[in-house]
Order: sequence, then C-alpha cells, then structure tokens
Amino acid sequence: MTKRNNSRHKVDRRLGCNLWGRPRSPYNKRNTRPGQHGPTLKGKRSDYGTQLFAKQKLKFYYGDISEHQFKRLYKKALNKKGNTGEIFVELLERRLDAVVYRMKFVPTIFAARQFVNHGHIKINGKRVNIPSYSVKDGDEIVISEKSKQMAIVQGSITSQEREIPEYLEVDQKELKGRFLRAPLLGDIPYPVTMEPNLVVEFYSKN
Repeated sequence: MTKRNNSRHKVDRRLGCNLWGRPRSPYNKRNTRPGQHGPTLKGKRSDYGTQLFAKQKLKFYYGDISEHQFKRLYKKALNKKGNTGEIFVELLERRLDAVVYRMKFVPTIFAARQFVNHGHIKINGKRVNIPSYSVKDGDEIVISEKSKQMAIVQGSITSQEREIPEYLEVDQKELKGRFLRAPLLGDIPYPVTMEPNLVVEFYSKN
C-alpha cells in the first residue's frame, strides 16, 4: 500500500477541494489545509504554482498513478493529433481501473486498482489484472462470476452517489459494461473543475 493510498483522506484538505465528491470527505467538515498553520495559509499562486496545482489535482484524482506513468501518458497525448489536454484526459479515462470505477463496480478509484490487481475483471472474455491497461472502443468489461457477490461490488453498484457517464454502457444486473467511445472533457463527471490545459503547460515548461 502506497503512502498516497494511506493518506487519501487527507488529499482533499491538502488540495482545498472535495476531489472525488464524497459525502464523507474531511473537507466537508474542515475546509482548510492540514497542519498547524493550515487555517492561515493564504496568498495568490504564481503561474507555476497554478499549473502545478492543476497537475496534482488531476494526478491525485486517478489514485495511485506514479509520476512516471502520468508523464508517459502526457507524452503519448502530445504525439497524437488534436488537443493535447483533451487527449490526455481521454487516455486517463481509458485506464482499466478508471473504467471499473466509472462503471460503479467499486466505490473508489483506489478500490478499482486493487480490484483489477486481484484478477476480478475480464475484458472480452480474458482476465486482465493490469490497472493501466488501455481499454479500446467496443471492449466489454465483465466482473468474473465468482466476484459478483462481493459486498464491495453490491454496495457500489446500488449506490446513488455517482452517475455512469454516457460514453459507457453498463448492465447493472449482469455486472458487465462496454466502453462505447472516447470521452470529451465535458463528458467526464469530475466533481471539481479540471484544467488539463494547465497540466500541458506545466510539462511543456518543465
């Protein structure tokens, strides 16, 4: 278990927002940064600070992505034709752990990574246990038969906290879904404003 996974409940206060839109977020009760001087920390961010904050917010949102993995996706987006920021978030949303989370098979992005790692997911009939696996248009994602009755799955699929985005198709009874198409930034149900264009600016200068 990584330090980031251990401290995920502090991330919201550190970033100053309810990053995952959770009703039980500590930010809902105490919307200041952690630490002795958290309540008094103020000041306008520099351009670099604004770009860094946008990067941290986007990277933290997807859970346990390392800096190496995150920057590699940025470079992949940079080499494709089109808006780099839009392509970047599309690549993030194609990660298998992100798709499993979006389909509401598990309650958190952290749980999604673990769920995939433990071999509970099949893609087009084949077991895949790599969270960073890139899902393609038309791929069918299914929870393995032995895993469908797990409490974490049943609790998440019936939860009213999140909506399933339109670029995914999910059969909640059979616990399977399909990745229909590449999402645009406006299609992705981020609870907070994401600014991938600032992330692109950050990496282009560093």
